[in-house]
Amino acid sequence: QVQLVESGGGSVQAGGSLSLSCAASRYPYSSNYMGWFRQAPGKGREGVAAIHTGGGTTYYSDSVKGRFTISKDNAKNTVYLQMNSLKPEDTAMYYCAADKRVGTVWYSGEYNYWGQGTQVTVSS
Repeated sequence: QVQLVESGGGSVQAGGSLSLSCAASRYPYSSNYMGWFRQAPGKGREGVAAIHTGGGTTYYSDSVKGRFTISKDNAKNTVYLQMNSLKPEDTAMYYCAADKRVGTVWYSGEYNYWGQGTQVTVSS
C-alpha cells in the first residue's frame, strides 16, 4: 500500500520559515507528479506547488511564488517544500499528493495518493 508521510509542520511568526517533507514508500511509479496542497478551516483544498519527479518541472501558485520552493530527492523518494516569508494567510493543514499522470497539477481530484497532512500555523 502506497504511503505518503508529511513532516515538518509547526508554528512560526510571520516572516519566518518552515520546511516540509513528504516521504513516499511502496510507490509503484519511477516518475510522477507530486503536489503540495493546503486547506484552511472552512476553505477548499488549494494547490500551492507541484513537481514532476522525472523531469523536475516545478509549478507554483501565485500566492506562494517567490516565497516557497519545491524540490525532490529521488534517492530518498522525498519531496520538500521550503516556505519562507510566511504570512498568517499561509496557516493551513498542508498535504502532499502524488500520481503518475495528472490533467492539471492544481486539481486535488487528479491525485490518487495522499498523506495525512501536517499543520502550519503562522502568527502575526
